[in-house]
Amino acid sequence: MMTKPEKNHEWLQSLVGEWTYEVEATMKPGEAPTKSGGTEIVRSLGGFWIVGEGQGEMPGCGPVTSILTLGYDPQKKRFTGSWIGSMLSHMWVYDGELDESEKVLTLKTEGPGMSDQSKMEMYQDIVEVKSGDHRTLSSRHLGDDGKWQTFMTANYRRKK
Repeated sequence: MMTKPEKNHEWLQSLVGEWTYEVEATMKPGEAPTKSGGTEIVRSLGGFWIVGEGQGEMPGCGPVTSILTLGYDPQKKRFTGSWIGSMLSHMWVYDGELDESEKVLTLKTEGPGMSDQSKMEMYQDIVEVKSGDHRTLSSRHLGDDGKWQTFMTANYRRKK
């Protein structure tokens, strides 16, 4: 049973390519932000999925590798995917939607708490396409006060 990619599958293809990234993260309130960077290669899987493999440095962890998968489920009318990293044992499973401008993809997920890893918390990873050669990724978690708190922002630039 072969199906054809739809508009939202095509949107994902804009992320395909070789990227460099710079990250600024604040893991605990009151701490100074840390900076790191790396590279990511994103490839298409049949025009339906993207698979991104990142390589970089993470303060306190050293060299890290990550794998991102993203696709679109036309039956659910939702984006779906996952993220795993060599520094964590948790698989982040995504459920998301694209905004009306078709520039911002908000991916909801659940994972270990920022201060208490035995407690699960709600998170969002937000991908924003700024241009064909620039995108951002912001990660935030839902605090005990019911407000979203951004703890990490990455700028991705397409390699020329």
